[in-house]
Amino acid sequence: MQPRHFTSLLDLSQHELRTLIQRAIQLKNHRDPDFQPLKGKVLAMVFEKSSTRTRISFEAGMAQFGGSAIFLSPRDTQLGRGEPLEDSARVISSMVDCIMLRTHSHETVNTFARHSRVPVINGLSDLLHPCQLLADMQTYFECRGDIAGKTVTWIGDGNNMCHSYINAARQFDFKLHIACPIDYRPVQSIVDAAGDRVAFFNSPELAAKQANLVVTDVWASMGQEDEQKKREMAFQDYQVNAQVMQAANPDALFMHCLPAHRGEEVSADVIDGAQSVIFQEAENRLHAQKALLEFLICR
Repeated sequence: MQPRHFTSLLDLSQHELRTLIQRAIQLKNHRDPDFQPLKGKVLAMVFEKSSTRTRISFEAGMAQFGGSAIFLSPRDTQLGRGEPLEDSARVISSMVDCIMLRTHSHETVNTFARHSRVPVINGLSDLLHPCQLLADMQTYFECRGDIAGKTVTWIGDGNNMCHSYINAARQFDFKLHIACPIDYRPVQSIVDAAGDRVAFFNSPELAAKQANLVVTDVWASMGQEDEQKKREMAFQDYQVNAQVMQAANPDALFMHCLPAHRGEEVSADVIDGAQSVIFQEAENRLHAQKALLEFLICR
């Protein structure tokens, strides 16, 4: 049987994604320490980028399900010494039951998926961050019910998180309003594929009008630190603050994948305010990824 991979939200059907979200909620609300569907299973975690939530959630998830996880970095494996990715994928997948990668190039994820005999999960790439979207969608479902037909506002960089929100708009059937500087817009082919589900606005306030959910991310992601000053100037009018949240619906939620820079992409009163669900969102990385691991490995 060919393995199922999770390199993008588009790898699963709309029904499968909704089933996954409901399973994550179930696992969160009814934890059974005797339920160990991954007993004896091993997850290889390949990290080219540093991590807090991704590493802890996958490691803890495997442990709670009775399995184990191995941390691999380019510093202490042949991955950092020029071994072809194709060879690494074949070797690693012959010894473990699933591979998760948190990497720079999305092509690294795709190459592993093409040559792996076990499921491959995109824990983050420069193009997409689908695991975070599972947690975000779980959080919205828990707080407000189904997101279909709702309006989500993305403010800030057209980065991997923005791309995954565009894919989520397709898969979960919501409208996505995007406010970002023209030089930092998301990849056009990803936007085009979403059709009329995506619309661009010239200001955060206009994008947030009647939104049910407002989301942002740091202005300079990992690997872009040398662009920090340039990006601060470009994004200075794209902060999520009280004025932006007032333009949204009164019961709108605020999300951020973390880590956050208070006073830059989001004001402290918003991220620490009553509409913010960032810590519920962060915890849900664990539950959503447990549901994902169960789905991929226990087929």
